[in-house]
Formats: sequence, C-alpha cells, structure tokens
Amino acid sequence: MIVTRFAPSPTGLLHLGHAFAALTAREAGDNFLLRLEDLDRGRSRDAFIEAIYRDLKWLGLSWGEPALRQSRRDAAYAEALAQLTRMGLTYPCFCTRKDIADEFARAGEAQHGPDGPIYPGTCRHLKDAPSGKPHVLRLDAQKAAALAAPLSFCEHGKNHAVLPLRFGDIVLARKDLPAAYHLAVVVDDAFQNVTLVTRGEDLRDATHVQRLLQALLQLPEPDYAHHRLILDDSGKKFSKRDNAVTLEALRQAGATLSDVYARLGL
Repeated sequence: MIVTRFAPSPTGLLHLGHAFAALTAREAGDNFLLRLEDLDRGRSRDAFIEAIYRDLKWLGLSWGEPALRQSRRDAAYAEALAQLTRMGLTYPCFCTRKDIADEFARAGEAQHGPDGPIYPGTCRHLKDAPSGKPHVLRLDAQKAAALAAPLSFCEHGKNHAVLPLRFGDIVLARKDLPAAYHLAVVVDDAFQNVTLVTRGEDLRDATHVQRLLQALLQLPEPDYAHHRLILDDSGKKFSKRDNAVTLEALRQAGATLSDVYARLGL
C-alpha cells in the first residue's frame, strides 16, 4: 500500500498551489493522510484549520484517519533530539542573526546552500556555554555525515546520491519551538508510515538533509516524487505572502471544480 500525505501549515488560506499538491498526493497513493504542520503556535490559527477542512472537502478529498497535528507531538520530537544528543551530534547555538551576518562580513565570503548562506559553525566548539541564555539546537553536520553510510533517495525508481553537508549545521529546535521543520517532518513521516512523499520541486533539496536525519534516527526511508509548481501569471509560484488566489475566494466567486482543474492543467 502506498501511503501519501498532504501537510499544510495553518497560517493562512490554501491557494491553487496547495490544491495541486493535495490532489497530486491523493492521486499517487492508496491511503491519503492529512497532517497539520502547526508547530508555529504564534501564527497558526484554528480558523485556518477549519478552512483547510472546507477547502479539501470542496476538492472532493477525504483522508484515512484524523489529521495529525504537530503541536501535539512535542514528546516525539524531544525523544528524537535526545537520541541525536546522545550520539554527540547536537550543540547549542547562541548566535543571533546579527552575529551570523557579522561573522560572514569578517570572513569576506560565505558558503551557500539551498536556503542561502550556510551557518559558519561559530558555536560548534564553544566550551563555556552561557547558562540560561536562549539558544537553538543545531546538528553537527560533519559528525553526522561521518557516522552515516553513503546515502541515496529514490525518486521515480531512480536513486540519487545524498549530499549530507548541503545545508550545513541545520537548526533542529528553535528557541521558541520544540522542533524545526526538517526534524519534525522525518519524525512524523515515520510515525504516519508514509511510503511516498509527494511535494513541490522546490523542496527537492530538502531531501538531502531529511535522508540524513532518517538514517541517524534509524527511521524508514520513503520514496519521493517532486511535482511541478503552479505559477501565477507573472511566472512566480503561489505563496501566502503574495496574497495568492485562495480556494475560498475562488469558491465564493462562483468557481467550479472544473474551473480549478483547468487552472491547474489537470
């Protein structure tokens, strides 16, 4: 059985890009699951969760079990962090964004990854950690890569080599959150027994660091399928921040499912 999932963040209304992602996941799997990535308590809203339910039902989608909410998974993330810490693969980082920018300025150049400049490792070998000072928890990517055997990920039946240092020392847990995106995703995909991760091609690079975490935590390895992005008239991908056309607005304007399918090229 192929298990897929759609995992929106309830920080805004769903748009056409979300619709395409959800429909793609449903079409690709035998069992379609819903996960609400509501780790960001400050921005997530119950009203957006209800809107997600309405929009998905309007698209004709149903899910095989109650939606999983990341905000109720703190214990699972804490255990994953503890496991990585016992392996000597985490360290506290006290750097502010300004500290990191200043370090790049002093160095004169910065190594870049898919998300921009890679953290320079300022706190990696810090001996006297400030007591009680807020901090994030980072993965020591070099140690992690040395522990993990050569890795690959499978997409459409083809194996691709994993580059474990691609993102550098990623943040595993933020000052105000129990887990950051990459850690929460791999822990929850394993918990939900997801066997095929479908998502936009803009997230293909994320597979490198997520496969590394799966290997370190001895979690099952799903297959991957990265689909095309839905673009607006200017050629940009739809985004909540860009006030993209929402499914709710389309529905209220009288759009039909046939109209949505046509706009998605389905």
